[in-house]
Amino acid sequence: MDTRFAADYFDAHRGAVLEEWFELLRLPTVGADPRRLGDCARAAAWLKKFLRPMGFEVEIVSPPSLEGERPREPLETERAARGDTRPPVPVLLAERQGERPGMTVLFYGHYDVQPEDPVAEWRTPPFEPSLLDGRVYARGAQDNKGQLMGFLMGVRALVEAGVPLPTLKVVLEGQEESGSGVLTELAPSLALRLQADVLMACDTSSGPGRQPAITAGLRGVQHLTVTLTGPAHDLHSGVHGGVAPNPAQGLARLLASLHRADGSIAVKGFCDNVEPPSEEERAMAMSGGGTEEQYAAEVGCPPWGGAQDADMVTRGSFLPTIEINGVHSGYGGPGSKTVIPSAAVAKISARLVPGQSPPETFAALVKHLEAHCPRGMRLAVSDTYGGAPGFRLPLGSPVFRLAEDVLGRMDARGALFRWEGASIPIISTLRHISGAAPLLVGFGSEDDRIHSPNESFGVDQFVHCMTWATLMLDALAS
Repeated sequence: MDTRFAADYFDAHRGAVLEEWFELLRLPTVGADPRRLGDCARAAAWLKKFLRPMGFEVEIVSPPSLEGERPREPLETERAARGDTRPPVPVLLAERQGERPGMTVLFYGHYDVQPEDPVAEWRTPPFEPSLLDGRVYARGAQDNKGQLMGFLMGVRALVEAGVPLPTLKVVLEGQEESGSGVLTELAPSLALRLQADVLMACDTSSGPGRQPAITAGLRGVQHLTVTLTGPAHDLHSGVHGGVAPNPAQGLARLLASLHRADGSIAVKGFCDNVEPPSEEERAMAMSGGGTEEQYAAEVGCPPWGGAQDADMVTRGSFLPTIEINGVHSGYGGPGSKTVIPSAAVAKISARLVPGQSPPETFAALVKHLEAHCPRGMRLAVSDTYGGAPGFRLPLGSPVFRLAEDVLGRMDARGALFRWEGASIPIISTLRHISGAAPLLVGFGSEDDRIHSPNESFGVDQFVHCMTWATLMLDALAS
């Protein structure tokens, strides 16, 4: 397989490829928002229509049941009983029998995106893709609609050229950004259908200088919403100041209690059983981790968060975190409004590493918050996601050796190994039920600003995803 194959295909079909990518980007598939459930269903239907001409048998699986399964209580009823308000977003399953027997590849991706807020900070409409200076701007342009479509376009290029392929299975979901709730619950019933040899995902990043990287580990994730309430309604801060408990001030103290002065986590029991990396993993991570100066230049601030007794790479790859994602209370408009707010809300997420048990860390976090609830206030925990564990993959995996060879053909610098601080919660589950060896290679970069306003993805990065798909699938078929 020529390394120019995918780029030549893109050049020959540029207008059509971009338009199909843009069609998917125009759908506001915020999977955590019940108001966008219809858009998520439309995205699943669009992807079904996209895959079928390539020879895929495609099914859209929506709760409560799978075809051939004994009827059971609807999953949405089960979720409501647990206080889980996430909408039941559909899952797409597809399979294409290969021309080369023996090898089966399972590809995972997600069509949901992060909320577009704050909308005012977007320079272009978040759900109207704009091509500017070689980059496509839209929510989901990279994460994950760009990398997902790049990979699948590579598959289409191979199919249209008649290149023999391994058997391909595809699972695409619409809740990765909020915990993969539906796919996690359906997974046991899908075990036989998803059996594979290699599990591929294109939802990670390159190394410094966009050097290609194999992700050998991801942190797990969990999150929750904390609400502090005090007075029955907002109070005049002059009349009641110094008398009534102030939820905004109380929340500030509560959140500050999560960490010690040196940045380390202060929640009792949260960091128990953390498994440190091996010396080989640490050395390889350091070699591809970049410098503090590079980080500051890319992000706009120095890497001084977290526990200060550990280096930047260790903090970002191998240690757990507790982060405040948002704080809301009182008045934030122009001028002033002198009130004691009646409530304060915070969004909190945690990243987990191997050795940590999600139920145990979640319980420790909630226990800490309850124990430190300020006097005179009430604490409530909602929007909970108990989480998925972190994992690290064996460096001796044969599929890693093959991937190194392929990425070396794409870039003379060769491939780095990275342990990303981000999470793809469902990967651990898919790895377990499919029996497949995970292979996580993506082409994102800090320039893409995923999860932020003005998210974008370079056309060159899109073509890299196509090239990776064509070369690696051809290698696996061989």
